[in-house]
Amino acid sequence: MSSPLFLGFDLSTQQLKAVVIAEDASIVHESAVHFDRDLPAHGTTNGAVKGPDEGEVTSPVLMWLEAIDLVMQRVKNAGVDLSAIAGISGAGQQHGSVYWSEEAEKALAAMNPKRSLADPGHLAPRAFALPNAPIWQDSSTTKDCRDLEAAVGGPQVLADLTGSRAYERFTGPQIARIRRLKHAAYRDSARISLVSSFIPSLFLGHIAPIEVSDASGMNLMNVLTCKWDDALLEACGGPELRAKIGPEPVVGGTILGRISKWWVERWGFNPDCIIAPFTGDNSATVVALSAPGDALLSLGTSTTLLLSIPPADSPPARFTTSHLLSHPTTLDAQIAMLCYKNGALAREQIRDRCAGADWARYNELVEQSLHGSSGFMGFYFPLPEIIPPGVQGEFIFQCKDNEEPQIVHGLQPDAPQHARAILESQFLSIKSRIAAILPAHSPPLQRLIVTGGSSANQTIRQLAADVFGMRVYVAESKEAAGTGGAVLAKFAWWKAQVGGANGSFEEMTMDTGEAERMRLVATPKGEVTKVYDGLVDNYRLCEERVVRLCGQA
Repeated sequence: MSSPLFLGFDLSTQQLKAVVIAEDASIVHESAVHFDRDLPAHGTTNGAVKGPDEGEVTSPVLMWLEAIDLVMQRVKNAGVDLSAIAGISGAGQQHGSVYWSEEAEKALAAMNPKRSLADPGHLAPRAFALPNAPIWQDSSTTKDCRDLEAAVGGPQVLADLTGSRAYERFTGPQIARIRRLKHAAYRDSARISLVSSFIPSLFLGHIAPIEVSDASGMNLMNVLTCKWDDALLEACGGPELRAKIGPEPVVGGTILGRISKWWVERWGFNPDCIIAPFTGDNSATVVALSAPGDALLSLGTSTTLLLSIPPADSPPARFTTSHLLSHPTTLDAQIAMLCYKNGALAREQIRDRCAGADWARYNELVEQSLHGSSGFMGFYFPLPEIIPPGVQGEFIFQCKDNEEPQIVHGLQPDAPQHARAILESQFLSIKSRIAAILPAHSPPLQRLIVTGGSSANQTIRQLAADVFGMRVYVAESKEAAGTGGAVLAKFAWWKAQVGGANGSFEEMTMDTGEAERMRLVATPKGEVTKVYDGLVDNYRLCEERVVRLCGQA
């Protein structure tokens, strides 16, 4: 018998990826379907359709069905032995939702192996109450967000309950808007899936439950009990939403069932292949790249911190500027998430101004300046920021110990101080919030794993190590969410084979000798970290001033 393989999918905004891994988690094969390029008939731009309403952004469900057909053909054409695949899981773009019709269960159970998923009349349109799925870029639900917060007693109450205040992209407000404006479609929706529960439904031949970590992005689940909250269901979808949303959320690493016979007969899968819950893309990235006690810092267009928090006696704090998600593999563990809009764009603007668009020159300016910038602190928000909310503009301060920070006027836009100041302020914003989120008596964080475009810059990596006081690693694989999906499939298979119901994710990684996918790139200098520890209070004072100044404007 051949060694088991595991198949992970990542259905993101612009493409569908399939990643096949071996038992040691090494990547055997990767394929992708790019929606705009490979499936142009759907008329998407970057995988999405805007309108017709203001702020409305959706993706055609039929396009996703076609993409699954096409990516499977590419995996098979590459010579992957589909009969060796022992488990399937994956990731979906967070928050997106799919609306199944009354006929859906019957259509899924009766799929004909002579017909493709996307064959007209096979599943679509009859299995769907809405042909297009609202996705995370949708911003048409502001009224529904404010209504939901008002129904529970305000944004902080909602954040304490669900891990986040109401956001336009979250699924609860999206459902509320469809109920409000598209009565017939809502009435005809027998079940509502997330993108992450839509795909396993196709593999099972019946509608899959929603997974706990991705359910955390809905404003509908109690993030500490991992159960649906009746008051929130009622506020967003009325008394009927409880039935439409399905059973209580399931934890990763469980077995939802065996693959349906359509896949066995059409593609040659083994009938014993298991289907495990799919999760959200951020949670799958955490699974692929980190363990509880690690922090994951994505230095891309936006800056995102994902913090794996091990189970503790007291829960992490919830805030209206951050997100708390249930962990996909470890019950009672959480993932804290901070997301900043002004990431690479702001850094590149400073590089262009101070270093003539040359990264080597920019790095020299950073390395020639003092840690802590001699009390000079800069805030750079070319776009309206998420954390702190709504601030925009550029603000420069001079800080002295125990004194109110002074605003600095007249500093030239190309002054060399900006080069270090933007990195320090971006990292100090995160550092100041980590301490507030972590439960009391938490063990120190172990590793900082950096991803995204700026993670290749050694000067930025070293500064991150020094500010956070953590060893910095880079990941070897670029396809983190798809790999995380395949690892989740392996986790469910391993628990059934070896680990038992109580087997932990960490035991699995040790037991199966997983290939190390991290490379150490920077080690903190203790005396420099002390400098930054001492700057956190000054940073907070300056940020409060920025918020006040923007409020006055």
